[in-house]
Amino acid sequence: MPVRSNGALGLGFAAGFGLPRWILSFLKKRREAKFLEHFPDSVDIIVRGIKAGLPLADSLKVIVNDSPEPIRSEVRQIVELQIVGMPLGEACGKLYERIPLPEANFFAIVVSIQQKAGGNLSEALGNLSRVLRDRKRMKAKITAMSTEAKASAAIIGALPIVVMTAVYVTSPAYISLLWTEPFGRIMLGASVLWMSLGVLVMRKMINFDF
Repeated sequence: MPVRSNGALGLGFAAGFGLPRWILSFLKKRREAKFLEHFPDSVDIIVRGIKAGLPLADSLKVIVNDSPEPIRSEVRQIVELQIVGMPLGEACGKLYERIPLPEANFFAIVVSIQQKAGGNLSEALGNLSRVLRDRKRMKAKITAMSTEAKASAAIIGALPIVVMTAVYVTSPAYISLLWTEPFGRIMLGASVLWMSLGVLVMRKMINFDF
């Protein structure tokens, strides 16, 4: 009974804490991916608006009306903060607090510097748009390059399990020594340990931070 209770407690903790955390992390990454997908286009809208003679605040309102989520809701919060009296540069800085991505920080820095020091905002944002698109292309290239490595790692990691299952189906008495004999259990445990270390090393090698 105590073992069963401890197992149920562990399962309940994993379901109550691990699952919601995983779901929130998944939703956060999906929202950030959608933000990055449309953010360069939104910066281009601001650049065209400024070149047409619109103030920055009015260009942001165009994004609120025309851009998809989550760009629309994030820029709406910038506009609302500016309406209640917060300086526009500081309001753009809040974007990085809600979307902790380098691209959002770049935008906030450009707007903040322009608000304090002046300068050609359309040119600065145009340069920012090119940087954002270059980063987007680089991420896509890294993803394409790492996909092949991930597939190879999955095959290598699954191969021992597949071979072990095939041997067990064809000759169960031959492979059952791994869990019926003391030395076999030691070999099995060592194999699991080394395979786990190999998977961790491959995971580190193919996961790129950019």
